Amino acid sequence: MRFTLRIAFAALVMSSPSALAAGSKAPLQIVVSIEQQSLVVYDGDTVIATSKVSTGKAGHPTPTGIFSIIEKRRHHKSNIYSNAPMPFMQRLTWSGIALHGSNHVPDYPASHGCVRLPSKFAAALYKMTGYGMHVVISDRQTTPVEVSSATLFQPNQSRPRGPALSDVPLRPAIGELNENAVEVAMADKRPSPVASDQEEAPIRMLITRRGVQETVRDLQTLLNMLGHDAGPLDGFIGPATLAAIQSFQTAEGLPADGKMTQGLIEAVFRKAGRGAPSNGVLRVRRQFQPLFEADVTIAEPGTALGTHLLQFQDLDPKSGQGKWFGISLENQLPKATKKRLGITADADAPAAFDAVERTLKRITVPEDVRERIAGLLVNGSSLSITDTESGLETGEGTDFITTTRTPRS
Repeated sequence: MRFTLRIAFAALVMSSPSALAAGSKAPLQIVVSIEQQSLVVYDGDTVIATSKVSTGKAGHPTPTGIFSIIEKRRHHKSNIYSNAPMPFMQRLTWSGIALHGSNHVPDYPASHGCVRLPSKFAAALYKMTGYGMHVVISDRQTTPVEVSSATLFQPNQSRPRGPALSDVPLRPAIGELNENAVEVAMADKRPSPVASDQEEAPIRMLITRRGVQETVRDLQTLLNMLGHDAGPLDGFIGPATLAAIQSFQTAEGLPADGKMTQGLIEAVFRKAGRGAPSNGVLRVRRQFQPLFEADVTIAEPGTALGTHLLQFQDLDPKSGQGKWFGISLENQLPKATKKRLGITADADAPAAFDAVERTLKRITVPEDVRERIAGLLVNGSSLSITDTESGLETGEGTDFITTTRTPRS
């Protein structure tokens, strides 16, 4: 399949690259289909450019999921595969996945994990993209569609009156590691992204299920508040936290076994005058740096959320309203993961026309958090929703990275 370029694509290539940088009026996103060995560039739900690609061959699979461009180099060589040239390299993960040009792009998977592009197209695409542009890699072709939901944020919502009470520092994502991680486009240094004024840069949001680390950290916070020294708020149950739990149990006339049970958690929350801990968390980043996180509530927790990416754009300065465009990906969770998360029912199929809307209806975000996000929302901001995070791929110098594990048919 030969790649095709529309007139709109040529016009974008001729424009200044800064026009597509963070906070621009024309945020784009890239969708790669492994099944069709194709790449499509979208402006909202409008196709801007298409190309054939070659993804990872057997033994070196290209991971599927939600990524963003975290590094760009016109001239790059692989330090794993004999200094193989990788012109117009656009990195998606620090573990080695990237888009790059190649003189060998067959109509079948042939790379060592990266997404190969025809050389001319790679050069043109390089001029269109900016740091933080989303790249979705899916087994099957998926297309952005406009999404309307009261859960989604709009800039014309009332602005925050002060810092959100739920504001706490973010920590690196912790979760399941990708067992098939590959290293192709490794670099020694992680450059800082070149972006516009921070206040105008798009934010990245992630809504996922609350993990053990968040619960432990809240427990540590409340134990400290109640006078039982739990040590640093690191989310890990160390000697200090165990001693604090025993101290609390002794003070409350409970068996001092030092165990963190659901009953113990509820007792600490009651003593501190707090409700039960929430079952969801919303994290916010900007320019690859954490901003804050907050509790959210997920209804019907026994049903999977699925994996979705929504991007905000086309903001109308007069009305203060913009559009959200959503993509849903297949993500078949392992049985062990479902059991750990208490999931007994699968999410709607990604192809369902209202899959994103149905998931959004189940999520409640506190009003003070909505107000704060309203004040940060600009063109190109995005929201990812998923049941599990991707492990250590999300970290220093990245947006939120969500890897899916859909088996190929």
